[in-house]
Amino acid sequence: MATRKVSPSARIVAELRERIARGELAVGERVPSTREITRHWGVAIATATKVLATLRQEGLVRVVPGVGTVVERPVAPSPRIPTVPPRRRAVPGPDQLTPARIVAAAIAIADAEGLDGLSMRRVAVDLGAAPMSLYRHVRDKDDMLLRMMDASLREWRAPPGDGADLRARLEYAGRSLWTVFRRHPWLAPAMSLTRPQPVEGALGYSEWVLAALDGCGLDLPEMFEVHLTLFTYVRGTAVNLEPEAAAEAASGLDSDEWMRTQEATHRSIAATGRYPHFASILTADFDLDVDALFGRGLGYLLDGLAASLETL
Repeated sequence: MATRKVSPSARIVAELRERIARGELAVGERVPSTREITRHWGVAIATATKVLATLRQEGLVRVVPGVGTVVERPVAPSPRIPTVPPRRRAVPGPDQLTPARIVAAAIAIADAEGLDGLSMRRVAVDLGAAPMSLYRHVRDKDDMLLRMMDASLREWRAPPGDGADLRARLEYAGRSLWTVFRRHPWLAPAMSLTRPQPVEGALGYSEWVLAALDGCGLDLPEMFEVHLTLFTYVRGTAVNLEPEAAAEAASGLDSDEWMRTQEATHRSIAATGRYPHFASILTADFDLDVDALFGRGLGYLLDGLAASLETL
């Protein structure tokens, strides 16, 4: 008689349930986060999210703001709970493992789990390869990260034709770069303005922006400063994306849900009367939409640039 196949999420739930039953995870103690589950069991972030959701539905764990997911109550042990075996995959041959495949797998992991979830071993697991085999194609994790940045930034594309006015071109540059950072939340924190990494993939964007500024009355250093200002604004806003994704994965709360847990504290601060404008915001219909915030800020920046260029 055929044995019914148990899903990875069900097996992980069973193992964590057994650890709670044995007292390895006591009441009030944190259970593994989604990222820890993906790293330990080699599963996708969606599977890890389903694991914690199932445990919450069973009433075994709860989300504590600022702490994470903790054990809510003990459970009676069950001797028949299966454990999760290590994932077994066919090891690719030397001709199947390439730098491009390694980088693509690394980007997929970082997109889903952030750079904290990225390691040479983790990439090897996803590729079904021996960890040491990766070093024949990339020197180390730092080299792999540079290649990831290069590949991600090469996704930026210049628009067809350059007939638009300067403001429209710079707005396109900002919004299209934002799209790249949105697609890869880890990318903005990985980049540096003061110690720029040698990533050729970023130069297509830079060259296009400098070309758009050429002839607007600025000298080359001033053009480069405008380019850096625009880039820094986009990157600076995008830096918030990865920590928010990590916080949501760890706590199980999105930003709106988390803010609701802080409402009483904010109101107690506002009640002192020392911050009337802050108190007014709490009663206003204000919704923090990071995409809308980015768009408005970009408009303010470009308005200021236009006014500055008019004085030349």
